[in-house]
Amino acid sequence: MRVADPEIEDILRSVSDPEIPVLSIMDIGIVRKVDKQGDIFIVSITPTYSGCPAMDTIGDDIKAAFKAAGMTAEIKLILSPAWSTDWITSRGRTALEKYGIAAPLEATADKDALIGKPNMIKCTNCGSMNTKMVSRFGSTACKALFQCEDCHEPFDYFKCLK
Repeated sequence: MRVADPEIEDILRSVSDPEIPVLSIMDIGIVRKVDKQGDIFIVSITPTYSGCPAMDTIGDDIKAAFKAAGMTAEIKLILSPAWSTDWITSRGRTALEKYGIAAPLEATADKDALIGKPNMIKCTNCGSMNTKMVSRFGSTACKALFQCEDCHEPFDYFKCLK
């Protein structure tokens, strides 16, 4: 999603996802739209899954970023349509990989990986495809834990959500 005003987009790009700090809220794709009512910016965001505990923090961080720029923002939560990993930008996918979290695959490949088919997810440490799932749940509910059979390093995989 692009914001028409470059200054507003820069403000939103300065707000990081609290669980994955290398991702801006723009790159993870949770900003749905920005409207202006008088002097107040209404920032509509969609959680990565309903009940996501980071949404209050993200809302507070958005308000603080706007305040630091001399502006006022309000947050509007949008639950439909549900967030999809398709909304992660290419910049976001690259940032995930560099941070050590494998970016989500397409839905069919994701299901294969999560039922235990080996060699589906590339190791974020050495690049090997010789990996296996250790647990369907990683550091957060939206990730699974994998391990590389070559370098033996564990790493998270961001599950595909559609």
